[in-house]
Amino acid sequence: MKQGKSLITLVILAMAAVLALYFGYYIFNCLNEPYRTTQVYAYTANDSVTAEGLVVREALVLPSQTGILEITRAEGEKVGKGQQVALVYRDSQAQANQAQIEEMTMDIQLLEEAVSQSSDLESAARLDEDILQAVVDLRSSYALGDYTQLRDQSMEVKSRVLKRGYTYGESLTSAELSARLHQLRQDLDVLTRQSARATTQIIASVPGVFSSLVDGYESRLTPESLQELTPSALQELINSPAGEDSGAMGKLITSDTWYFAANLPMAAAARLEEEDFATLRFSGELNRDVKMKVERVGPTQSGTTLVIFSSNRYLTLTTLLRHQTVELIFESWSGLRIPKEAFRLVEFVQASGEVSGSSPSSVTKSGVYALVNGRVEFREAEIVHEGSDYYVVRSVGAGRKVLRDGDTIIVEGTGLQDGLRLEG
Repeated sequence: MKQGKSLITLVILAMAAVLALYFGYYIFNCLNEPYRTTQVYAYTANDSVTAEGLVVREALVLPSQTGILEITRAEGEKVGKGQQVALVYRDSQAQANQAQIEEMTMDIQLLEEAVSQSSDLESAARLDEDILQAVVDLRSSYALGDYTQLRDQSMEVKSRVLKRGYTYGESLTSAELSARLHQLRQDLDVLTRQSARATTQIIASVPGVFSSLVDGYESRLTPESLQELTPSALQELINSPAGEDSGAMGKLITSDTWYFAANLPMAAAARLEEEDFATLRFSGELNRDVKMKVERVGPTQSGTTLVIFSSNRYLTLTTLLRHQTVELIFESWSGLRIPKEAFRLVEFVQASGEVSGSSPSSVTKSGVYALVNGRVEFREAEIVHEGSDYYVVRSVGAGRKVLRDGDTIIVEGTGLQDGLRLEG
Protein backbone atom coordinates (compact mmCIF):
# COMPACT_ATOMS: atom_id res chain seq x y z
CA MET A 1 0.00 0.00 0.00
CA LYS A 2 2.81 2.38 0.92
CA GLN A 3 4.54 1.68 -2.38
CA GLY A 4 1.33 2.59 -4.30
CA LYS A 5 0.93 5.84 -2.40
CA SER A 6 4.53 6.79 -3.10
CA LEU A 7 3.98 6.19 -6.83
CA ILE A 8 0.86 8.38 -6.89
CA THR A 9 2.71 11.13 -5.03
CA LEU A 10 5.56 10.94 -7.51
CA VAL A 11 3.18 11.21 -10.49
CA ILE A 12 1.42 14.23 -8.97
CA LEU A 13 4.73 15.98 -8.32
CA ALA A 14 5.86 15.27 -11.89
CA MET A 15 2.63 16.70 -13.32
CA ALA A 16 2.96 19.79 -11.11
CA ALA A 17 6.51 20.30 -12.35
CA VAL A 18 5.42 20.03 -15.99
CA LEU A 19 2.62 22.56 -15.45
CA ALA A 20 4.99 24.93 -13.66
CA LEU A 21 7.46 24.73 -16.55
CA TYR A 22 4.68 25.31 -19.10
CA PHE A 23 3.25 28.39 -17.38
CA GLY A 24 6.73 29.73 -16.70
CA TYR A 25 7.62 29.44 -20.38
CA TYR A 26 4.31 31.08 -21.37
CA ILE A 27 4.84 34.03 -19.00
CA PHE A 28 8.45 34.42 -20.15
CA ASN A 29 7.33 34.57 -23.77
CA CYS A 30 4.62 37.13 -22.97
CA LEU A 31 7.06 39.36 -21.12
CA ASN A 32 9.66 39.07 -23.85
CA GLU A 33 7.34 39.24 -26.88
CA PRO A 34 9.08 41.62 -29.30
CA TYR A 35 5.82 43.00 -30.69
CA ARG A 36 2.14 43.42 -29.81
CA THR A 37 -0.62 43.39 -32.43
CA THR A 38 -4.25 44.36 -32.81
CA GLN A 39 -6.87 44.33 -35.54
CA VAL A 40 -8.04 47.28 -37.61
CA TYR A 41 -11.81 47.77 -37.93
CA ALA A 42 -14.18 50.20 -39.62
CA TYR A 43 -15.40 52.90 -37.28
CA THR A 44 -17.44 56.10 -37.26
CA ALA A 45 -16.71 58.72 -34.60
CA ASN A 46 -19.39 61.29 -33.82
CA ASP A 47 -19.22 64.74 -32.30
CA SER A 48 -22.60 64.48 -30.60
CA VAL A 49 -24.69 65.18 -27.52
CA THR A 50 -27.67 63.39 -25.97
CA ALA A 51 -31.03 65.16 -26.12
CA GLU A 52 -34.21 64.26 -24.23
CA GLY A 53 -37.58 65.45 -25.46
CA LEU A 54 -41.05 64.78 -26.83
CA VAL A 55 -42.38 64.15 -30.35
CA VAL A 56 -45.18 66.58 -31.21
CA ARG A 57 -47.85 66.23 -33.93
CA GLU A 58 -51.12 67.86 -34.95
CA ALA A 59 -53.78 65.25 -34.16
CA LEU A 60 -57.55 64.82 -34.12
CA VAL A 61 -58.69 62.46 -31.35
CA LEU A 62 -61.46 60.01 -32.33
CA PRO A 63 -63.85 59.44 -29.40
CA SER A 64 -64.80 55.91 -28.42
CA GLN A 65 -68.23 54.52 -29.40
CA THR A 66 -70.71 52.30 -27.58
CA GLY A 67 -70.79 48.76 -28.93
CA ILE A 68 -68.30 46.32 -30.37
CA LEU A 69 -65.49 48.29 -32.02
CA GLU A 70 -63.51 47.02 -35.00
CA ILE A 71 -60.66 49.22 -36.22
CA THR A 72 -60.31 48.83 -39.98
CA ARG A 73 -57.07 50.80 -40.36
CA ALA A 74 -53.53 49.71 -39.53
CA GLU A 75 -51.12 51.76 -37.43
CA GLY A 76 -49.56 54.45 -39.61
CA GLU A 77 -52.02 53.93 -42.48
CA LYS A 78 -53.07 56.98 -44.48
CA VAL A 79 -56.81 57.73 -44.47
CA GLY A 80 -58.62 60.09 -46.84
CA LYS A 81 -61.49 62.37 -45.92
CA GLY A 82 -64.75 60.43 -45.95
CA GLN A 83 -63.04 57.06 -45.77
CA GLN A 84 -63.91 54.43 -43.17
CA VAL A 85 -61.76 54.27 -40.02
CA ALA A 86 -63.71 51.76 -37.94
CA LEU A 87 -66.98 49.84 -37.60
CA VAL A 88 -69.14 49.75 -34.45
CA TYR A 89 -71.49 46.77 -34.05
CA ARG A 90 -74.56 46.77 -31.85
CA ASP A 91 -73.93 43.17 -30.82
CA SER A 92 -71.97 40.05 -31.77
CA GLN A 93 -74.61 39.03 -34.31
CA ALA A 94 -74.13 42.29 -36.18
CA GLN A 95 -70.38 41.65 -36.20
CA ALA A 96 -70.91 38.15 -37.61
CA ASN A 97 -73.26 39.55 -40.28
CA GLN A 98 -70.62 42.07 -41.35
CA ALA A 99 -68.02 39.35 -41.76
CA GLN A 100 -70.49 37.39 -43.88
CA ILE A 101 -71.23 40.48 -45.99
CA GLU A 102 -67.51 40.93 -46.70
CA GLU A 103 -67.13 37.30 -47.72
CA MET A 104 -70.18 37.43 -50.00
CA THR A 105 -68.93 40.66 -51.60
CA MET A 106 -65.62 39.01 -52.33
CA ASP A 107 -67.33 35.90 -53.72
CA ILE A 108 -69.44 38.05 -56.04
CA GLN A 109 -66.40 39.85 -57.36
CA LEU A 110 -64.57 36.57 -57.96
CA LEU A 111 -67.58 35.01 -59.67
CA GLU A 112 -67.88 38.03 -61.96
CA GLU A 113 -64.25 37.53 -62.96
CA ALA A 114 -64.78 33.78 -63.38
CA VAL A 115 -67.74 34.30 -65.74
CA SER A 116 -65.57 36.43 -68.03
CA GLN A 117 -62.35 34.39 -67.53
CA SER A 118 -61.13 32.30 -70.47
CA SER A 119 -60.26 28.74 -69.44
CA ASP A 120 -56.87 28.45 -71.12
CA LEU A 121 -53.90 26.74 -69.52
CA GLU A 122 -51.85 29.94 -69.38
CA SER A 123 -54.52 31.66 -67.23
CA ALA A 124 -54.67 28.68 -64.87
CA ALA A 125 -50.89 28.72 -64.45
CA ARG A 126 -51.00 32.44 -63.75
CA LEU A 127 -53.61 31.92 -61.03
CA ASP A 128 -51.41 29.24 -59.44
CA GLU A 129 -48.51 31.71 -59.38
CA ASP A 130 -50.75 34.33 -57.76
CA ILE A 131 -51.75 31.88 -55.02
CA LEU A 132 -48.11 30.99 -54.33
CA GLN A 133 -47.07 34.66 -54.19
CA ALA A 134 -49.92 35.52 -51.80
CA VAL A 135 -48.86 32.68 -49.47
CA VAL A 136 -45.21 33.81 -49.61
CA ASP A 137 -46.19 37.40 -48.72
CA LEU A 138 -48.28 36.19 -45.78
CA ARG A 139 -45.52 33.94 -44.50
CA SER A 140 -42.89 36.69 -44.83
CA SER A 141 -44.97 39.11 -42.77
CA TYR A 142 -45.50 36.46 -40.10
CA ALA A 143 -41.77 35.65 -39.97
CA LEU A 144 -40.91 39.36 -39.58
CA GLY A 145 -43.55 39.85 -36.88
CA ASP A 146 -45.36 42.43 -39.06
CA TYR A 147 -49.08 41.97 -38.47
CA THR A 148 -50.26 45.36 -39.77
CA GLN A 149 -51.57 43.80 -43.01
CA LEU A 150 -52.31 40.34 -41.69
CA ARG A 151 -56.06 40.56 -42.32
CA ASP A 152 -55.67 41.88 -45.88
CA GLN A 153 -53.02 39.28 -46.72
CA SER A 154 -55.15 36.44 -45.34
CA MET A 155 -58.08 37.63 -47.44
CA GLU A 156 -55.80 37.82 -50.47
CA VAL A 157 -54.81 34.16 -50.10
CA LYS A 158 -58.45 33.15 -49.71
CA SER A 159 -59.59 35.19 -52.70
CA ARG A 160 -56.91 33.68 -54.95
CA VAL A 161 -57.84 30.15 -53.93
CA LEU A 162 -61.57 30.81 -54.45
CA LYS A 163 -60.92 32.38 -57.82
CA ARG A 164 -58.93 29.33 -58.89
CA GLY A 165 -61.70 27.06 -57.70
CA TYR A 166 -64.51 28.99 -59.37
CA THR A 167 -62.67 29.32 -62.65
CA TYR A 168 -61.06 25.91 -63.09
CA GLY A 169 -61.77 23.64 -60.15
CA GLU A 170 -65.50 23.01 -60.06
CA SER A 171 -66.11 22.40 -63.79
CA LEU A 172 -69.18 24.68 -63.76
CA THR A 173 -70.73 25.89 -66.99
CA SER A 174 -71.11 29.59 -67.73
CA ALA A 175 -74.87 29.34 -67.05
CA GLU A 176 -74.28 27.69 -63.64
CA LEU A 177 -71.77 30.38 -62.66
CA SER A 178 -74.22 33.11 -63.68
CA ALA A 179 -77.01 31.47 -61.64
CA ARG A 180 -74.77 31.27 -58.56
CA LEU A 181 -73.79 34.91 -59.04
CA HIS A 182 -77.45 36.00 -59.25
CA GLN A 183 -78.31 34.12 -56.03
CA LEU A 184 -75.35 35.60 -54.15
CA ARG A 185 -76.40 39.12 -55.13
CA GLN A 186 -79.90 38.53 -53.81
CA ASP A 187 -78.60 37.07 -50.52
CA LEU A 188 -76.20 39.98 -50.08
CA ASP A 189 -78.96 42.52 -50.63
CA VAL A 190 -81.16 40.89 -47.95
CA LEU A 191 -78.30 40.62 -45.42
CA THR A 192 -77.19 44.23 -46.02
CA ARG A 193 -80.70 45.56 -45.28
CA GLN A 194 -80.91 43.47 -42.12
CA SER A 195 -77.60 44.66 -40.68
CA ALA A 196 -77.81 48.31 -41.76
CA ARG A 197 -79.26 49.50 -38.46
CA ALA A 198 -76.96 47.34 -36.34
CA THR A 199 -73.64 48.57 -37.80
CA THR A 200 -72.24 52.10 -37.72
CA GLN A 201 -69.31 53.30 -39.82
CA ILE A 202 -66.79 55.73 -38.29
CA ILE A 203 -65.78 58.07 -41.12
CA ALA A 204 -62.74 60.33 -41.21
CA SER A 205 -63.85 63.96 -41.22
CA VAL A 206 -60.37 65.08 -42.35
CA PRO A 207 -57.50 63.31 -44.13
CA GLY A 208 -54.68 62.02 -41.93
CA VAL A 209 -52.57 59.14 -40.70
CA PHE A 210 -54.27 56.74 -38.28
CA SER A 211 -52.79 55.83 -34.91
CA SER A 212 -54.34 53.76 -32.14
CA LEU A 213 -52.18 55.44 -29.45
CA VAL A 214 -53.84 58.29 -27.57
CA ASP A 215 -51.53 59.14 -24.67
CA GLY A 216 -52.99 62.39 -23.35
CA TYR A 217 -50.36 64.67 -24.87
CA GLU A 218 -52.61 65.45 -27.86
CA SER A 219 -54.22 68.42 -26.09
CA ARG A 220 -51.37 69.30 -23.70
CA LEU A 221 -48.66 69.66 -26.36
CA THR A 222 -49.52 70.88 -29.87
CA PRO A 223 -47.51 72.54 -32.65
CA GLU A 224 -49.11 75.88 -31.73
CA SER A 225 -48.10 75.60 -28.07
CA LEU A 226 -44.43 75.04 -28.98
CA GLN A 227 -43.94 78.79 -29.41
CA GLU A 228 -44.67 79.35 -25.70
CA LEU A 229 -42.86 76.28 -24.39
CA THR A 230 -39.95 76.64 -21.94
CA PRO A 231 -37.32 74.14 -20.76
CA SER A 232 -38.98 73.74 -17.36
CA ALA A 233 -42.43 73.30 -18.91
CA LEU A 234 -41.10 70.63 -21.27
CA GLN A 235 -39.38 68.80 -18.41
CA GLU A 236 -42.63 68.85 -16.43
CA LEU A 237 -44.47 67.32 -19.39
CA ILE A 238 -41.79 64.61 -19.64
CA ASN A 239 -41.95 63.86 -15.92
CA SER A 240 -45.76 63.73 -15.69
CA PRO A 241 -47.29 61.85 -18.65
CA ALA A 242 -51.08 61.78 -18.66
CA GLY A 243 -51.36 58.12 -19.67
CA GLU A 244 -53.46 56.51 -22.38
CA ASP A 245 -56.95 57.90 -22.94
CA SER A 246 -59.48 55.08 -22.48
CA GLY A 247 -62.23 57.31 -23.85
CA ALA A 248 -60.71 57.40 -27.34
CA MET A 249 -60.55 54.80 -30.10
CA GLY A 250 -57.57 56.38 -31.80
CA LYS A 251 -56.51 59.54 -33.58
CA LEU A 252 -55.77 61.00 -36.98
CA ILE A 253 -52.46 62.83 -37.39
CA THR A 254 -53.56 65.68 -39.62
CA SER A 255 -50.30 67.43 -40.55
CA ASP A 256 -47.44 66.27 -42.74
CA THR A 257 -44.90 67.93 -40.42
CA TRP A 258 -43.90 66.54 -37.03
CA TYR A 259 -41.74 68.13 -34.35
CA PHE A 260 -39.26 67.13 -31.68
CA ALA A 261 -38.99 69.45 -28.65
CA ALA A 262 -35.77 68.80 -26.72
CA ASN A 263 -33.82 70.20 -23.78
CA LEU A 264 -30.11 70.64 -24.60
CA PRO A 265 -27.09 71.87 -22.67
CA MET A 266 -26.68 75.58 -23.41
CA ALA A 267 -23.25 75.07 -25.02
CA ALA A 268 -24.63 72.46 -27.43
CA ALA A 269 -27.64 74.58 -28.36
CA ALA A 270 -25.31 77.53 -29.09
CA ARG A 271 -23.85 75.49 -31.97
CA LEU A 272 -27.24 75.42 -33.72
CA GLU A 273 -28.82 78.14 -35.83
CA GLU A 274 -32.48 78.51 -36.71
CA GLU A 275 -33.43 77.47 -40.27
CA ASP A 276 -30.33 75.23 -40.48
CA PHE A 277 -30.53 71.42 -40.47
CA ALA A 278 -29.28 68.95 -37.87
CA THR A 279 -29.01 65.16 -37.75
CA LEU A 280 -30.85 63.34 -34.95
CA ARG A 281 -30.37 59.63 -34.34
CA PHE A 282 -33.60 58.01 -33.12
CA SER A 283 -33.98 54.55 -31.63
CA GLY A 284 -37.09 52.37 -31.08
CA GLU A 285 -39.66 52.13 -33.87
CA LEU A 286 -37.96 54.79 -36.03
CA ASN A 287 -34.39 53.53 -35.50
CA ARG A 288 -32.59 55.77 -38.01
CA ASP A 289 -30.84 59.10 -38.52
CA VAL A 290 -33.24 61.90 -39.42
CA LYS A 291 -32.21 65.22 -40.93
CA MET A 292 -34.41 67.80 -39.20
CA LYS A 293 -34.84 71.55 -39.55
CA VAL A 294 -33.97 73.73 -36.54
CA GLU A 295 -37.22 75.65 -36.02
CA ARG A 296 -36.43 77.45 -32.75
CA VAL A 297 -33.47 77.87 -30.39
CA GLY A 298 -34.34 79.15 -26.91
CA PRO A 299 -35.31 80.09 -24.27
CA THR A 300 -32.65 79.08 -21.73
CA GLN A 301 -33.21 78.25 -18.06
CA SER A 302 -30.54 77.08 -15.56
CA GLY A 303 -28.04 76.21 -18.29
CA THR A 304 -30.61 74.27 -20.37
CA THR A 305 -31.91 75.51 -23.72
CA LEU A 306 -35.11 74.44 -25.46
CA VAL A 307 -34.68 73.56 -29.15
CA ILE A 308 -37.50 72.70 -31.58
CA PHE A 309 -36.73 70.49 -34.60
CA SER A 310 -39.12 69.62 -37.45
CA SER A 311 -39.35 67.13 -40.30
CA ASN A 312 -41.81 66.10 -43.01
CA ARG A 313 -40.27 62.64 -43.49
CA TYR A 314 -41.07 59.27 -41.88
CA LEU A 315 -44.39 60.53 -40.46
CA THR A 316 -46.01 57.08 -40.71
CA LEU A 317 -43.13 55.60 -38.69
CA THR A 318 -43.42 58.09 -35.82
CA THR A 319 -47.05 57.49 -34.81
CA LEU A 320 -46.05 55.49 -31.70
CA LEU A 321 -43.17 57.79 -30.69
CA ARG A 322 -43.49 60.31 -27.88
CA HIS A 323 -40.83 60.46 -25.15
CA GLN A 324 -37.46 60.02 -26.85
CA THR A 325 -33.78 60.27 -25.95
CA VAL A 326 -31.90 60.92 -29.19
CA GLU A 327 -28.32 61.59 -30.23
CA LEU A 328 -27.82 65.00 -31.83
CA ILE A 329 -24.89 64.57 -34.24
CA PHE A 330 -22.93 67.69 -35.18
CA GLU A 331 -20.20 65.97 -37.22
CA SER A 332 -19.09 62.44 -38.12
CA TRP A 333 -15.79 60.92 -39.22
CA SER A 334 -15.66 57.49 -40.85
CA GLY A 335 -12.59 55.39 -41.49
CA LEU A 336 -10.46 52.75 -39.78
CA ARG A 337 -9.87 52.81 -36.03
CA ILE A 338 -6.33 52.16 -34.74
CA PRO A 339 -4.63 52.68 -31.34
CA LYS A 340 -2.54 55.84 -31.12
CA GLU A 341 0.57 53.75 -30.34
CA ALA A 342 0.29 52.00 -33.72
CA PHE A 343 0.51 55.21 -35.78
CA ARG A 344 4.03 56.08 -36.93
CA LEU A 345 5.97 58.63 -38.94
CA VAL A 346 8.60 56.73 -40.96
CA GLU A 347 11.37 58.20 -43.07
CA PHE A 348 11.97 56.50 -46.43
CA VAL A 349 14.98 57.07 -48.67
CA GLN A 350 14.02 57.71 -52.27
CA ALA A 351 16.23 56.53 -55.10
CA SER A 352 18.40 59.12 -56.86
CA GLY A 353 16.93 60.89 -59.84
CA GLU A 354 17.73 60.45 -63.46
CA VAL A 355 20.16 63.36 -63.48
CA SER A 356 23.75 62.16 -63.09
CA GLY A 357 25.30 62.98 -59.74
CA SER A 358 22.04 63.72 -57.90
CA SER A 359 21.97 62.39 -54.33
CA PRO A 360 19.21 60.27 -52.76
CA SER A 361 16.52 62.17 -50.88
CA SER A 362 14.28 61.16 -48.01
CA VAL A 363 10.54 61.51 -47.48
CA THR A 364 8.49 61.06 -44.32
CA LYS A 365 5.31 59.02 -44.56
CA SER A 366 2.61 58.41 -41.95
CA GLY A 367 0.97 55.05 -41.43
CA VAL A 368 1.14 51.74 -39.60
CA TYR A 369 3.10 48.51 -39.74
CA ALA A 370 0.88 45.59 -40.74
CA LEU A 371 1.74 41.97 -40.06
CA VAL A 372 1.16 39.79 -43.14
CA ASN A 373 2.18 36.13 -43.02
CA GLY A 374 4.95 36.86 -40.52
CA ARG A 375 6.33 39.77 -42.56
CA VAL A 376 6.16 43.47 -41.64
CA GLU A 377 4.61 45.77 -44.26
CA PHE A 378 4.29 49.54 -43.96
CA ARG A 379 0.85 50.76 -44.99
CA GLU A 380 0.37 54.47 -45.46
CA ALA A 381 -2.54 56.24 -43.79
CA GLU A 382 -3.61 59.71 -42.70
CA ILE A 383 -5.53 60.86 -39.64
CA VAL A 384 -9.10 62.11 -40.09
CA HIS A 385 -10.07 62.26 -36.41
CA GLU A 386 -8.38 61.96 -33.01
CA GLY A 387 -10.02 60.29 -30.02
CA SER A 388 -8.82 59.91 -26.46
CA ASP A 389 -6.67 56.84 -27.16
CA TYR A 390 -7.27 56.16 -30.84
CA TYR A 391 -7.14 57.66 -34.32
CA VAL A 392 -9.65 57.32 -37.14
CA VAL A 393 -7.55 57.07 -40.31
CA ARG A 394 -8.07 56.54 -44.00
CA SER A 395 -5.86 54.60 -46.39
CA VAL A 396 -3.50 56.39 -48.73
CA GLY A 397 -2.54 55.03 -52.12
CA ALA A 398 -3.73 51.94 -53.95
CA GLY A 399 -2.71 48.40 -54.68
CA ARG A 400 -1.89 45.47 -52.44
CA LYS A 401 -0.35 47.49 -49.59
CA VAL A 402 -3.49 49.43 -48.72
CA LEU A 403 -4.73 49.41 -45.12
CA ARG A 404 -8.08 47.62 -44.93
CA ASP A 405 -10.72 46.65 -42.40
CA GLY A 406 -9.61 43.44 -40.66
CA ASP A 407 -5.85 43.91 -41.16
CA THR A 408 -3.54 42.97 -38.28
CA ILE A 409 -1.23 45.84 -37.28
CA ILE A 410 1.68 46.11 -34.86
CA VAL A 411 1.00 48.32 -31.85
CA GLU A 412 4.37 47.91 -30.11
CA GLY A 413 7.65 46.60 -31.43
CA THR A 414 11.34 47.37 -31.85
CA GLY A 415 13.48 47.45 -34.96
CA LEU A 416 10.48 47.46 -37.28
CA GLN A 417 10.95 48.16 -40.95
CA ASP A 418 9.13 47.45 -44.19
CA GLY A 419 9.81 43.89 -45.38
CA LEU A 420 11.20 42.63 -42.06
CA ARG A 421 10.58 38.93 -41.40
CA LEU A 422 9.54 38.32 -37.76
CA GLU A 423 10.54 35.03 -36.23
CA GLY A 424 7.57 33.16 -34.75
